[in-house]
Amino acid sequence: MTKIEDDGEATARLEAALYSAGRPLSIEELIKASGTESRTKTLALLGGIEKKTKSAYKAIEIATLPDGSYVFQLKPEYNSVIRRYASKPILPNATLKTLSYIAYMQPISSKQLVETRGTGVYSHLKELEQLDYIAHQNVGRLKIYTTTIKFQKYFGISGDADVLKQKLFKKARKAPAESASPEQVTQQA
Repeated sequence: MTKIEDDGEATARLEAALYSAGRPLSIEELIKASGTESRTKTLALLGGIEKKTKSAYKAIEIATLPDGSYVFQLKPEYNSVIRRYASKPILPNATLKTLSYIAYMQPISSKQLVETRGTGVYSHLKELEQLDYIAHQNVGRLKIYTTTIKFQKYFGISGDADVLKQKLFKKARKAPAESASPEQVTQQA
């Protein structure tokens, strides 16, 4: 690959990579995309893009994630507004439920998944592995499933499986309490 000397071209390539990826990109991926072959130069160009984005757009941002990767995304405060306009969900509901079950129960065997989610889980597992959200290890005749780093990056979750379980459990416990009326909460207490 030839080194890109023109800052305008390198910036355009960075913008294209961030826009089209649909996932967080590491600095190494951004260096390759820009063609500059320089971390310092790529970070400087990225800083310029971030400034332009902040001044030109109110609902879109380039976010730096805790692991040092970058993502072009909708600001979190606009998620509820955009849901009704989004054309297609990332995953069908059944597949998303399977993914959340794996995330919460990992490591989990294919046998346990079939017992809980039914035989349709096989197509979910295939799709989730193609998207690289889950991986498996063979233990005898069983497959043991866990989530991947890509899953963590895409859904903005960092940490090991135990931390992930705690975060998911807290969110699951908050959801029913938030939807209950104050009278229901006092009656339950």
